[in-house]
Parts: sequence; structure tokens; C-alpha cells
Amino acid sequence: VGIRFRASGKVYYFDPKGNRVSAGDCAIVETVRGSEFGEVSFGNRMIRKSDAATPLRPMLRVATKEDIARNEENRAKEQEALRYCQERVTARGLEMKLIDAQYAFDNSKLLIYFSSEGRVDFRDLVKDLVREYRARIELRQIGVRDEARIVGGLGHCGQELCCKRLGGEFNPVSIRMAKDQDLSLNPQKISGVCGRLMCCLRYEADTYKEFKTRCPKMNSMVSTPEGDAKVIEVNVPRETVTIMAGDKRVKIPVSEMDIDKKTGKPGIVSRDVYEECVNGDRTPSASVETLITPM
Repeated sequence: VGIRFRASGKVYYFDPKGNRVSAGDCAIVETVRGSEFGEVSFGNRMIRKSDAATPLRPMLRVATKEDIARNEENRAKEQEALRYCQERVTARGLEMKLIDAQYAFDNSKLLIYFSSEGRVDFRDLVKDLVREYRARIELRQIGVRDEARIVGGLGHCGQELCCKRLGGEFNPVSIRMAKDQDLSLNPQKISGVCGRLMCCLRYEADTYKEFKTRCPKMNSMVSTPEGDAKVIEVNVPRETVTIMAGDKRVKIPVSEMDIDKKTGKPGIVSRDVYEECVNGDRTPSASVETLITPM
């Protein structure tokens, strides 16, 4: 079974030990930190050994009403602990920003996440927390990406942040992905609220890369019944190219083009396809535009 401990956290695999659960159920599982309360992300299923560490840790039981009530109490205690910790941080003048607090299910451990531009000597702060809560205290410094995932927010698209909504691991994102997708390299447009490159740049990177290996390149020439035409635009989502044929801009579906033996890529437009695109018999994605002033 797949268990997620936080709404935006990673899904971990556990041995159900005969228990049958479905997505949305709650369960108590055994972890390296002891017993923990988690939500079932997906129910019983078979997985490959390579997908999870072996042996799998056991699922102890399906959460009872008492377990759910205790978990809610822990969430309330976490907010109180965060407020107290913030008071001590302010009193001691520490340069750190508190992000979140997490209690172990049995209250034996309190984990506090924070961010800071540099190293912070928080030994005295830990002593304050130990005296107040009589539990094992751990302070963990995290980066801006993890901070955005915990806090949440809205992206440029108006949707909830991908890292918060989808969870999972962070995958490397590079500026090359933005270039391959013909996006503006303005940092304000391709950076998320965390200040790093947007995670969603990776989602379509493979699609753009694969399509561009089998379509005519920008500014290359393709053969048409009216002579050679220049490729002036490549539309990856629609898988079309726009060519300049005389004073006409014609959109041609790449799948309808014949292979040019010299380049090994689509580079020949047959008369039937060309006339259908010019006459507007194709879908709206493949149309013709006549320019007032020839380009």
C-alpha cells in the first residue's frame, strides 16, 4: 500500500500485512521514527522490487476513530509549538524563518523545519524547546523549493503549485528545457514563487525534444507544389509547421508531409495536402493566412 504522511509529501510503500485499504483511508504504519499516522494514497497492489526498499516496513492497522482524533490533536499541538518556537527565535534574535512543525504520532519527537540564508547556531533554542515540551527536538534546515512545497501558493497559471498539489520528488530542471520549448528566457516568466526554475518546464520537455527530432527545423526549406518554402514557425502542441510560400503563410501538419531522403525528416508537401491546407479543408490548426505585405 502507498502511504503519504503529508498532503504534499512523498508516497512510501508499506507491507499491508493482510489489511485491505483503499485510497483515502487512514492507517498506522511502522517507520524509522516509530509508529506514524498516514493517509492511503493507493490501495493494495503489486509493485516491482526495484521500486521500493526491501524488506517493506509493516502497516500496523487501519486507523481507528481514536487514532484520527489523536492525529488531529497533534496537528493542533504543532501549531502551538510553532508559535512558541517563533517567540523564542525572536527573543534570541536568530536569523531563521520557521516553516512547519511535525509531531511524531506518539508525541516522542518534535521536528521543526526552517529556512535561513546561512548557518544558524540554534543550540540554546533546542534547550528551550526541550524544557517546554519534554520531547526529542530536531530542527531541520530546508531549501526554497521544499519551503514552497510546504507553504503552498499559486503559480503563474493560476493553479496550486505543482510541488504542493502533486508532491513526489524534485527532478532537475534546466534552462535548456525552456529553450527547447521556445519560451522567453525572462527569469520572471520561467521562475516559480520559490525563485527557481518552474517544475512544470520538465513536464513537456521530452515531448518537445522528441517532436523536434522528427520535424523540419526553423528556417529550413521544404518542397511544395509552388516551389521551395521556408519554415517560419514550429507548433509542437499541434504538431504543425508554418511555411512561407510566396505571400502566403500555410500551416501544414507534420504527419501529412512526406520524408525528404536527403535529411531523413518530413520535408515534402504533396499537392493534395498543400491544396487542402490552402483551401481550408483541414482542421483550424492547419490553415492559410495571406499577408498584406509579403514577408
